[in-house]
Amino acid sequence: MRSSILFATLTLLSATFTSAAPINRRALSLRAYNEMSISSGVGGDAEARAKAVWSQGLDLSNLAAISDADLDILKVERSNAESAETDAFNPAIDAASGDDKAALQVGKIANKVLKLTGLAQVRQIGIAKKEAKGQTVSDSERAALQDSLTKLAKNIATDKKNAGKPSKAVSFVGQTSVKKQ
Repeated sequence: MRSSILFATLTLLSATFTSAAPINRRALSLRAYNEMSISSGVGGDAEARAKAVWSQGLDLSNLAAISDADLDILKVERSNAESAETDAFNPAIDAASGDDKAALQVGKIANKVLKLTGLAQVRQIGIAKKEAKGQTVSDSERAALQDSLTKLAKNIATDKKNAGKPSKAVSFVGQTSVKKQ
């Protein structure tokens, strides 16, 4: 009887410590830009589409609990969205004309919404992780987050003005691995 009580106590303690330990498992796999692009179709719903991309596989109710590995993946994906703008959209728009050029412009705005949603999320996660550790979040970090949210709101408004207009994506892969810094 004593051994069964001891076993039950140890099992309960083990379960308590296991569930109380922070979970830092990786939930995400790095996606190529083409897998996450929201630029094809029509304009007007980039905000919802971007939120769906950036929330896929994550529990956004506790940003501080998002693993460092997942944060690294999000940083690469956000960087890929930015590179798609500068390395693919801009040259394609410069080379296009007429309806094709207009559709690429609408697609570029959708991509900006994607890029800025990711940037804001990465910054929010970084701030939440610092606060959870009791670390000081600098004014510049908070200002950078606010800047990305302001730019995001501007591009969401532009996308809504593009509602129903043809939107064209560009083909772009981006960085395909996470390099530890």
